[in-house]
Amino acid sequence: MKPKNNSADLTLTRVYDSPVSMVWDAWTDPKKAAKWWGPRGFTITTKSKDLRPGGQWIYTMHGPDGVDYPNMTTYFVVEPLKRLEYDHGANENQKALFRVNVVFSEQNKKTTMKMTMTFESPERAKEMSKFIKQASGNSTWDRLGEYLEDECHQKKVFFLNRVFEAPINKVFEMFTVPAHIEKWQPPTGFTMKIIKGNVAVKESVLYEMGNDELKFFGRSSYEIIQKPELISFYQEFCNEHGETVKHPGAPVWPARWLTTVMFTREEENLTRLTLRSEIVDDHTSEELIAFMNERGGMTQGWNGSLDRLEEYLEN
Repeated sequence: MKPKNNSADLTLTRVYDSPVSMVWDAWTDPKKAAKWWGPRGFTITTKSKDLRPGGQWIYTMHGPDGVDYPNMTTYFVVEPLKRLEYDHGANENQKALFRVNVVFSEQNKKTTMKMTMTFESPERAKEMSKFIKQASGNSTWDRLGEYLEDECHQKKVFFLNRVFEAPINKVFEMFTVPAHIEKWQPPTGFTMKIIKGNVAVKESVLYEMGNDELKFFGRSSYEIIQKPELISFYQEFCNEHGETVKHPGAPVWPARWLTTVMFTREEENLTRLTLRSEIVDDHTSEELIAFMNERGGMTQGWNGSLDRLEEYLEN
């Protein structure tokens, strides 16, 4: 999320597989908002909420480090199921940091959420873009997607969205050409080598990842490849012979999980990536809990890889 053409606006788009009524309720019901509002690791406590033009939402965000962040949001436009406009970041000691305009629309029981954040200057928008990325602010909208999947479809999933300044075909290629995958996919501090296999439907690749302290093997088995919109593959940990083994750092972990990556062309040179992971095989309740509890770690790990992808695309 970066300002375009020296603009004072930051924009983002998300598409949720839920009707607009559920998305609206998730935004406007304080009890429901408490289940997803804020970056990963944050919780909120609402003191009061008056959802009308001129009304206020007064709440406190609790950071994972124990720091509290008081907030006083003032609403300017409230059009049920369609639009919200409000300020963000104000409290008793400071004025609002920016104005937010959110538009909701539904098609085929899916909701598109388009958000515009307007700052006092292009320079401030650029500064806040970096801060939001560092603070994992965009994970708020991934958490909303996870909440809606649970509420609407009774599925426990992991979401992560990123936008790249590159054509959709180029971004898709980064996920399907082994020489590219090796360059960006390993987590920060790791290297990757694909040992054997092919990126093709009903085929798989066996790879090795490691650094000076740790080495492990994994396999990606490809189910769907639809250029340039979608790629879906199973992931699992293996030994060097390709035999399935436990997670090297977590004895309680599902044997396999399915990752689906969707690519959306927002503009000619702008591609939105939506990554979704879920357990699809038989699993224990303990394995599901472990998967859910690790969503913060998955966010950090995938963002590290996608930061490398961003640099790789730029170069």
